[in-house]
Amino acid sequence: QVQLVESGGGSVQAGYSLRLACTASGDIFSKYAMGWFRQSPGLEREFVAAISRSGGAIHYSESVEGRFFASRDNTKNAVYLQMNSLKPEDTAVYYCAARAIDFDVIIRDYDYWGQGTLVTVSS
Repeated sequence: QVQLVESGGGSVQAGYSLRLACTASGDIFSKYAMGWFRQSPGLEREFVAAISRSGGAIHYSESVEGRFFASRDNTKNAVYLQMNSLKPEDTAVYYCAARAIDFDVIIRDYDYWGQGTLVTVSS
């Protein structure tokens, strides 16, 4: 099974950018479709982005489309989330997730989760 570790979180002012990374180990990374989720205090976990095994298909939530960009590098066993024009409502713990699938498609349900990285955006 795969293990996931997120990094890159921090505190920034509104309008600034951050780039999150999620590094995988323990299995062949290219077998896994990947996703990014976030959870704000007192709220349920929210879908942010999904990326297929090859990175050829990506889907975003409406709340981040046009500001956030997901990518992956299968040679580095990593998936990234570039977050631009950050807003205070983007404040959350961000999680990456993985699921091994047979096809190069995006999915919404995942089996493995990282521990999360905190992003705080101040106004």
